[in-house]
Amino acid sequence: MGKTKHTGPIKLDKKPAPELWAGKTPMGLGKVKPKHIRDTMKVAWDNKDNAAYAYRILTQGVCDGCALGVSGLYDQTLTGPHLCTTRLNVLRLNTMKAMDPKWLEDVESLKKMNSTELRKLGRIPYPLSRKKGENKFTRISWDEALERITTKIKSIDPKQLAFYLTARGITNEVYYTGAKMARFLGTNNIDNASRICHSPSKTALKRSLGIGASSCNYKDWIGSDILVFWGSVAANNQPVSTKYMYAAKKAGTKIIMINPYREPSMEKYWIPSIAESAIFGTEIVDDVYQVNIGGDIAFMNGIMKHWIEMEEEEPGSAVDHTFVEKHTNGFSELKVHLQAQDWKALETSSGLSKQRMREFAGLLARSTSGIFIWSMGLTQHRFATDNISQVANLAMLRGFLGRENCGVMPIRGHSGVQGSGEMGADPFVLPGGDFTEENRQRLEKLWRFNIPDWQGDTIGQSLENSLLPEDHERKLKLFYTSGGNFLETMPNPDFIQQVLENVDIRVHQDIIFNTSTLAEAKEEVIILPAMTRYEQPGGGTSTSTERMVYFSPEIKGPRIEEARSEWEIYVDLAKRVKPEQKELIDFQDAAEIRSEIAEANPNYDGIQFLKNKGDVFQWGGAWLCEDGVCPTADGKGRMISIDIPENRRTEGQFYVTSRRGKQFNSMIYSKKDPFNAADRYAVIMNPRDAEKLNINEGDAVVTYNQFGTYQGTALFEDISSTNIAVYWPEGNVLLPKGVYEEHAQIPEYNTAVMVEKAETFHAQKDNRYVEKRVEELEMTPE
Repeated sequence: MGKTKHTGPIKLDKKPAPELWAGKTPMGLGKVKPKHIRDTMKVAWDNKDNAAYAYRILTQGVCDGCALGVSGLYDQTLTGPHLCTTRLNVLRLNTMKAMDPKWLEDVESLKKMNSTELRKLGRIPYPLSRKKGENKFTRISWDEALERITTKIKSIDPKQLAFYLTARGITNEVYYTGAKMARFLGTNNIDNASRICHSPSKTALKRSLGIGASSCNYKDWIGSDILVFWGSVAANNQPVSTKYMYAAKKAGTKIIMINPYREPSMEKYWIPSIAESAIFGTEIVDDVYQVNIGGDIAFMNGIMKHWIEMEEEEPGSAVDHTFVEKHTNGFSELKVHLQAQDWKALETSSGLSKQRMREFAGLLARSTSGIFIWSMGLTQHRFATDNISQVANLAMLRGFLGRENCGVMPIRGHSGVQGSGEMGADPFVLPGGDFTEENRQRLEKLWRFNIPDWQGDTIGQSLENSLLPEDHERKLKLFYTSGGNFLETMPNPDFIQQVLENVDIRVHQDIIFNTSTLAEAKEEVIILPAMTRYEQPGGGTSTSTERMVYFSPEIKGPRIEEARSEWEIYVDLAKRVKPEQKELIDFQDAAEIRSEIAEANPNYDGIQFLKNKGDVFQWGGAWLCEDGVCPTADGKGRMISIDIPENRRTEGQFYVTSRRGKQFNSMIYSKKDPFNAADRYAVIMNPRDAEKLNINEGDAVVTYNQFGTYQGTALFEDISSTNIAVYWPEGNVLLPKGVYEEHAQIPEYNTAVMVEKAETFHAQKDNRYVEKRVEELEMTPE
């Protein structure tokens, strides 16, 4: 791993740059854009009952929103204060009072509410129980709750027990304790939200470069020749990053967006903490390549094929041969593979012309530095690991690794997720490495108990296992989830409802209710009130996208009387299940956990010294693969030749992807998307596609396939033809259940659909018209 240290934030150049303005209309009046001032005032009003505490959280705590890593109001990238509406919207989760107990008396009334309405009821006040057939939650003591869970765990096979941890403000200490507890109790069925989003990034980077995280820093954006945002809408999901983009633009960096939808928030953004941008807005991207959903591999093959052809015309014009020869394997095989690629097939799959691919290939070839940044647009596919290995191929061919202003960056959407796998809360890993025999034996010596040697299930597999026969060793009988709402995050909500209700006991450890909390269980649902990260005694740490490990102190303020720190709950439960070995799991405080983390994961040596506000260190140094040397067996990166995935579109079909609006994960804060004024049931489509179907903007439309039917309203936007977008989680009814990526085992979140004008659909649905159309989809190869 690299040794170069991070040198602190860059001073922001505040000189006016009219050439970057989005327009001359002050404050973007009359334009569709976020209303930052209005939203900030609304948040202030919502938190007026705990204003002083809210202020302390913002100025003392590490942000529990995205993973940029803002500590207080400052970060390691740019000088000056940073604040965004995402963080402000999440703020109320930390300052709310306990919910009125009257709501616990009628579950049917609660079921009439959506998750936004449930969230506004307030914090979970104390442990609760709801047995099958009951229409209310009953207050129980902590002892009673944990003893019921303990009794069930003791009565089942450890393979029938599964744990899940969300990304909701969870600290490294909680992830680590959860990972250790699961193995202490004899199960490897433990999973986390990060793996569902970004596990292909880790899997691909491991096999291509030997790393499992971003190879560079946000600071590297500023001064790089080119930034490529691939399937990533950072302006929406990580708003403070727009300041980094602004600084990069002023330093001469070109910013490219690759996305089927010409994302408004990446084209123009009004950055509230920069006066010039707040008034006149900022033009962010320099060009947009509207690749088809699922067409990224073809696009990247096209870029590399152009490079090979450019090399034949002028050696050294596109490929960094010095880097390739010294630091990589597989170039010869990749070259032969690319030469065999058919241009027509590349154009059809990618949705882009040979000329457009050459334009981008030339732009990258002329750049001496560059960074590739991506999110779920690349990771949530059935071929996602191959997507990311293709990105690694691009970086290696240009030598964009292990040095300043260069790198590969899977940008994280939640503050806790980078550390989750690194702490071992994942069925495929243990703290400090993969789930290998060598690593298992190393951890057994540290932990002083045996770790089960069988492969744990992913959360999707565990939930599906609830439908196995009663005597099956892997039938899920107790599901323990720390946060999360699978009814709104997983494909096929009706199926998820079925599997949740087929578990004997479900434990929801959380700070608020959501719709999944209300699903019945075969025996009992137990609710445990958790503390937020700011309430955690002894503070806690989180790891940012760029591998910065930040300390967030405990912040004085009001408390939910019976809420407990999540790691303390895990320890208490584990000690009850195995009292004869309780000394092996008995942490006394958060500092003791950090000391053990430093031993369990050598990369985290330094976390044991974090104890005060502002304490931070970066594991791995400023750049992974520094000077081109990768942490692989031979120190070299591996280029992988990848074929185009089978094109599953046939005439009359669309491919659908999901879009986020004003929300944080599945927590929705507005029915209107601030960037395009769409409501939550908009079906975003290309006007030319709509014309062929006799659909006008605003018409009611039906989107359907063999998995489900989704009714919405046509919204015409600049999206690549034959592609549509629907909002997540509303559109999850269209997604297949049980379809997982081969290498990283994440669910497929993109699929083929039909779109019809609603009146056409309803007029035909009584004959075999719709049935035949669905049969066409079913015959399309997966």
